[in-house]
Amino acid sequence: MNSQHIPPLRIALVTETFAPEINGVAHTLGQLVRGLHARGHQLQLVRPRIPDSEGSAPEQVEQLPVASLPIPGYRELRFGLPAGGRLHRAWQGWRPDVLYVATEGPLGWSAVASARRLGIPCISGFHTNFHSYSQSYHAGVIAPLALAYLRHLHNRTQGTLVPTHELAAQLTAQGFERMAVMGRGVDTERFSPVKRRAELRTQWGVEEETPVAIYVGRVAPEKNLPLVIKAWHALRQGDPRIPLVVVGDGPLRGQLQRRHPEVRFVGMHTGEALAQHYASADIFLFPSTTETYGNVTLEAMASGLAPVVFDYAAGRLHLRHGESGLLAPLDEPQQFVALAASLAQAPQQVERLRRAARAAALAATWPLIVERFEGVLRAAAQGVAPPEGLPSIA
Repeated sequence: MNSQHIPPLRIALVTETFAPEINGVAHTLGQLVRGLHARGHQLQLVRPRIPDSEGSAPEQVEQLPVASLPIPGYRELRFGLPAGGRLHRAWQGWRPDVLYVATEGPLGWSAVASARRLGIPCISGFHTNFHSYSQSYHAGVIAPLALAYLRHLHNRTQGTLVPTHELAAQLTAQGFERMAVMGRGVDTERFSPVKRRAELRTQWGVEEETPVAIYVGRVAPEKNLPLVIKAWHALRQGDPRIPLVVVGDGPLRGQLQRRHPEVRFVGMHTGEALAQHYASADIFLFPSTTETYGNVTLEAMASGLAPVVFDYAAGRLHLRHGESGLLAPLDEPQQFVALAASLAQAPQQVERLRRAARAAALAATWPLIVERFEGVLRAAAQGVAPPEGLPSIA
């Protein structure tokens, strides 16, 4: 797209989470904000007020912080309190051409309501399976209520972006309207096999020829960590030298660390350190069943790991079973364990999967995703009616 002759947009992006917080939604929004800013658009970022967050977006991006509270049971994350009055006043003074609401908490709800009152075109994003997470936190009774809330919020916008066709079909069957698919990208220079570090593997106590299994992500109930450990034990039956490295933090870390002192819990890492941890391992174990996409799968692929994941979300979208990764049926945890175990004494297969996974990741780049996202926002700003105005853009 030649942007020289196309006027820039005024875009307001509303999110409950952003850098320096570490999660897939914050990472995705960071990439979109930086990409849109580089393409010359005027941006306003509406987000909860948290300490040390001012430098997390380009300097020229206006930030509108709102009051927030910590999420119960997950104090490192916050949710924005309703801010309808403040948003209404702000957008009367600086009127966006289009609004993107990335998260569905009280802040997102008030943003959608304000946009409707002011007649501002609004697109929403479905980034997190909150209604599925409720099962992991023993609150399944509220799942139907959570789903109804999400459906009502999203259906009040002009359209909802989801990361996979699979999720679009599921939500459509549950009454969500005007779904459109927009995939995710990965920085294949940051996440690369060249970041492998012998000194890091030495810290883990392994020789170069010894495979290392790794999990990267939140150490939380919805991520299915017990299945990671079970799969690793199955791997060790074939090769007892294989260590398990867990990169991340969360409410289950202390409990799991006490129960499994033989696992290397190395805490949360970002930037170059994270890239080195990925690339210094060999087998990626990720058994979460609650992802809307799963950015870490794509990062592991770009880093040249052999992925063992369930057959949905990013795994289904980017991997071919037996060629670039191992994909277990979604409702068969024993098959996940068996597939992981099959790699214990198959160094040639691990190496083949690693090369093919890296090649597959090279096809998913952020600049292309940002360009497609820009097209969706511009169509909405011009009043193009969905679903024609929100094509499938995966």
